[in-house]
Amino acid sequence: MFNPSQADVRRFFCSVHTKRLQQQPMEAIEVLAGQWIGEHPEYHEELSDLDGALARLAQADAGRENPFLHLSMHLSISEQCSIDQPPGIRQAVELLAARRGDLHAAHHEVMECLGRMLWESQRAGRPPDGQAYIDAVRRRATRD
Repeated sequence: MFNPSQADVRRFFCSVHTKRLQQQPMEAIEVLAGQWIGEHPEYHEELSDLDGALARLAQADAGRENPFLHLSMHLSISEQCSIDQPPGIRQAVELLAARRGDLHAAHHEVMECLGRMLWESQRAGRPPDGQAYIDAVRRRATRD
């Protein structure tokens, strides 16, 4: 199982950003990460400063979004959809994206569902409930 540290995640995204800028060859997962980085120009400055990103690991800043977590969630959702795991997530995300007319916006809604599922799992000390996650995404896809 792949279990990168926070520093590994930051190194990965900063490296992908550099490769994008320099138009260097990338592995498939880097291409996917690069696409999501391209959707978030507001993160480019932070992704351009690996040393600063690593130094900020020790700093807790509840008032600011963590670009590395955000991009990691985009990657996770993309991977979930590519292998349809949990079963049904691909269809639920596609339905939400069609309803919103924008995959990126749909991903942001799915992130809320994913985050809630993980929070509830941790709080209750139970494994993540994939069906509850899919049901939450489907509810968003069927409401205005």
